[in-house]
Amino acid sequence: MNISRENTDDLNAVLTVKIDKADYEEKVETLLKDYRKKASIKGFRPGMVPIGLVKKMYGRAIQIDEINKIVTENIQKYITDEKLEILGDPLPKTDEQQLIDFDTQEDFSFSFELGLAPVIDLKLTKKNKVNQYEIIIDEKMKNDYVSNYTRRYGDLRKAEATEGKDVIKGKIEAIDNKGNIIAGGPSSDDTSLGIDIIKDEKIKEHFIGKNLNDTIDFDIKKAFPNDTEIAGILHIKKEEVAGLEENFRFTIHDISRFHPSEVGKELFDKIYGEGVVKSEEEFLKKIEEEIAINLKRESEFKLMLDIKNLAIEKTDFQLPEEFLKKWLLKVNENTTIEQIDKEFDSFKKDLKWQLIRNKVARENEVKITEEELLKEAENITRYQFQQYGLFYATDEQISNYAKETLKKEEDAKRIADKILEEKVTLLMKELVKLEEKSVTVEEFNKLFE
Repeated sequence: MNISRENTDDLNAVLTVKIDKADYEEKVETLLKDYRKKASIKGFRPGMVPIGLVKKMYGRAIQIDEINKIVTENIQKYITDEKLEILGDPLPKTDEQQLIDFDTQEDFSFSFELGLAPVIDLKLTKKNKVNQYEIIIDEKMKNDYVSNYTRRYGDLRKAEATEGKDVIKGKIEAIDNKGNIIAGGPSSDDTSLGIDIIKDEKIKEHFIGKNLNDTIDFDIKKAFPNDTEIAGILHIKKEEVAGLEENFRFTIHDISRFHPSEVGKELFDKIYGEGVVKSEEEFLKKIEEEIAINLKRESEFKLMLDIKNLAIEKTDFQLPEEFLKKWLLKVNENTTIEQIDKEFDSFKKDLKWQLIRNKVARENEVKITEEELLKEAENITRYQFQQYGLFYATDEQISNYAKETLKKEEDAKRIADKILEEKVTLLMKELVKLEEKSVTVEEFNKLFE
């Protein structure tokens, strides 16, 4: 067997693999003998099938499979031995493969296109300025946090008369133009609706100031232009809504009003666990710490994004674009060349960053330890728990959840990539000039527009 490479240019090459009969014959014969021992063919005892018959039935398939294995294994070995950095996967040259005839040939030649990774010269210096944003914590932000907590831990209470944001339960029935209930018409004895989601303002007014057992006649299709909402209220299929008449009557059996939680010990205990926060002053301090952590996370994300974009902008190199488009078309079976062309600029930008990132990581011998993976998984878990209000989850619970997350290969890779990005960004921060800049949250958000 022989493998040779011809570089067509700096970014493309053709790999030719030549195989003769001696490379595969012995292994094929061994496999055929194994098949003979196991083959179950009518008219022959196990292990007594003539080798000629086994070869006739299975020989060609075994030969092709073995040749494919030899080619694949040796291409990977060649790429490793030659320390080739390739993009995508080797692509068979289809025009040549079509000429191969396994029935008549004993020696074979296979050609593969390779996309070669470019030489990268990272050109970041202290002349390159990047803003490091400090987002100002204002009173509105703190008040919004308090408001979010009081709403999250609020509850529904019974009311005697309706107001604009109440939820009412009761009976709904179809009526005719004279206000008579339509016998056998669409109805529900136990349904609910939120007054504030009624779209027509005049109809909404009719629902306000009503008492228990009061009735309201209304046009359901004006009140709720969305068929899904009507289907939910009437407990019918969405497809049935189109055939409905408009007029309905709602009889109120229950009125519920949302009450935000009061700021006090009960709320503090629900959020952080019993006795952790003892006063409103401690609560506000805790909130400010949470805001600071979240804003720092946002600021670091923006810094990482700006350094990434600057690195791509300042590091000019080409990619084997035609090869990459062919490779993308092959690995994404349901994608068209038009879709690839449309999304290629975005793919190219991501690939350029990946190559830059990997170069920096390789040159600086960046490693990711098991301890770092677990710590980051725990940080992500803790943040997710906090988003759901689980502030008092124990360290053991968080650690166990994180360990389960890392057992999933896709999640583990995502977390490892995040750590790698952060480590590379820290290294790149040393190459550029960082300028501190204070901004309001509104100014910061506009930076993403």
